[in-house]
Amino acid sequence: MSESSSSQRRRFFHRAGAIALGAGLSTLAPRAALAALGPDARSLSFEHTHTGEHLSLVYAMGDQVLPQAQTSLNHFLRDHYSGTVGEIDPKLFGLLFALRREVGSDAPFQVISGYRCPITNERLRKTRGGGVARHSLHMDGMAIDIRLPGVALADLRDAAQTLQLGGVGFYKAENFVHLDTGRVRRWG
Repeated sequence: MSESSSSQRRRFFHRAGAIALGAGLSTLAPRAALAALGPDARSLSFEHTHTGEHLSLVYAMGDQVLPQAQTSLNHFLRDHYSGTVGEIDPKLFGLLFALRREVGSDAPFQVISGYRCPITNERLRKTRGGGVARHSLHMDGMAIDIRLPGVALADLRDAAQTLQLGGVGFYKAENFVHLDTGRVRRWG
């Protein structure tokens, strides 16, 4: 019994994604490497402002998030205070991918905050003068605070709002934009 071409294609992309993930594509994810994976390859790259870590990877083939990429992104976006790893909403990756395309940048996102465990969230809520929500979507892996080198913060906010894919908070004084996959809304 022969395998369907759809099954073969799925297996190829799964392996190609694993190879790309394991190879650790450079920060700018060379176009040639992505082209070799096919037009459905979706990549992201990050620098974490608190841990100093960098991550570049193919996270999905089309709308299918690669399991190895999900695991790597969960770890990278962990609570940098406690080290607790949470489950990041795959929609957040799609939002970031769409945002990078919207602003026309290949630069890595600078991550200020990804997942937050409830203990960290409560501690920050009590010490940050009200800037942290009691039921923050960071605790559900549905939010990220970022900036993008070479893109003005207001332009990043405006592009995110144009996408209408979730919440967008503008924190000019703190120099970041909050994105989440909750309901569409804006503040700041």
